[in-house]
Amino acid sequence: MADPRGFMKYGRSGPKRRPAELRVRDWNEVYLPFEDGDLKVQAARCMDCGIPFCHEGCPLGNLIPEWNDLIYRGEWKEASERLQATNNFPEFTGRLCPAPCESACVVGISADPVSIKLIEQETIEHAFSKDLVKPIVPSASTGRRVAVIGSGPAGLAAAQQLTRAGHAVTVFEKADRIGGLLRYGIPEFKMEKKILDRRLNQMRAEGTIFVTGVEIGLDIDAGALRSEFDAVLVAVGAQIPRDLAIPGRELNGVHQAMEYLPLANRVQEGDLPDSPISARGKHVIVIGGGDTGADCLGTAHRQGALSVTQLEIMPRPSDERPMANPWPTYPMIYRVSSAHEEGGAREFSINTEMLSGDDNGNVALLHTHRVELRSLDNKMTFAKVKGSEQEIRAELVLLAMGFIGVPAQGLVSQLGLEMTLRQALATDGNWMTNRAGVFACGDARRGQSLIVWAISEGRSAAAAIDRYLMNSTDLPMPIEPSAVSLSV
Repeated sequence: MADPRGFMKYGRSGPKRRPAELRVRDWNEVYLPFEDGDLKVQAARCMDCGIPFCHEGCPLGNLIPEWNDLIYRGEWKEASERLQATNNFPEFTGRLCPAPCESACVVGISADPVSIKLIEQETIEHAFSKDLVKPIVPSASTGRRVAVIGSGPAGLAAAQQLTRAGHAVTVFEKADRIGGLLRYGIPEFKMEKKILDRRLNQMRAEGTIFVTGVEIGLDIDAGALRSEFDAVLVAVGAQIPRDLAIPGRELNGVHQAMEYLPLANRVQEGDLPDSPISARGKHVIVIGGGDTGADCLGTAHRQGALSVTQLEIMPRPSDERPMANPWPTYPMIYRVSSAHEEGGAREFSINTEMLSGDDNGNVALLHTHRVELRSLDNKMTFAKVKGSEQEIRAELVLLAMGFIGVPAQGLVSQLGLEMTLRQALATDGNWMTNRAGVFACGDARRGQSLIVWAISEGRSAAAAIDRYLMNSTDLPMPIEPSAVSLSV
């Protein structure tokens, strides 16, 4: 292990952020570099416990104690190799994952957990800076062709694994650039797109082919694609946003988060001089208290909003882990993101009942009331708090309430794929849909989830496809799921 008494000698340090008043003036990443020497101290806090629950907390099964020990010893190359042995994209998860591994850290039982996420990000950044991340080119071709539909983290992880196994992999993306939500959903200040591009360059050097601006099911018939390739993997994500069916939804200035955020990213890509949906000089309301809502919050700050208020229908989480939410489960506690540090208001237990507008059809007011959770027939429900009605000024309303599933038309209908009751793609225990040779993974299969789950599912689906094509596989499978059936 690193330092047998490290977890007793050293305190936890997290990622360092640029001052909020400075970073809202630009779109650069909020984080500052972390010194190698300080990182070794943080790695020394890993106690290399007899049963590393962090392995179980991470859907990828990352070898956390191993690379912590290597970092402590200054063996950066070996540490980065162990890190990438289980995670294709630690530079993504190190920035974007909520770190369930840290929630399962044994040190966290009685003290602050090891800064696993920070160590992960800084380890891979050190590797890139020292040119230690090289393309892994397969030694031989299998002669089998695989189509991957969707270029989010699940599709990219599967594509890289399958390419390295020797298959000819083509990734189809309906947008004009590769990356899915990594490209157009994640704001630049959370992950600069040069981080994505350098990994894509590695994948191209390994042999993965990328085709952009092509939507399977619209530009290319999905059935024809299936006949052209030996296997097809559907990794299109959960694309349908949850909507708000209330009076006034049709007013100008009411937009889904995934209408708003991609435009801001396109400005940073140089596609647009300014966003057609901008918060500049406006009072902004974000409905939805999750990460996407926080992304809208930080974006609105940088666009020059007069005010930003984030509303959440759920009650405010507690500051400490609830008794019913014990270690090593992921704690449902109150969290403050970098965007929240930059300003704006957060309101909990708020329901929006209608929107009203001005004479020109532009949104002007939210009509809300407070709610409280009550048990009714053994089910928790939201009850209106009498006399809590309120009107909130709003000139831009952003809906960030999550995603509910995969569109049934186009790709799904052309392939005749069965779907679950939750509008996800049904699969068997081998990641295959009801259509032979057609597989599914990521949010398209499991519903809206975390980036680390997407990568894990992509790696597992790749192993299943390799086994389908070759009758055996040497690719690792982080998770072996039970079937996701129509009844789920």
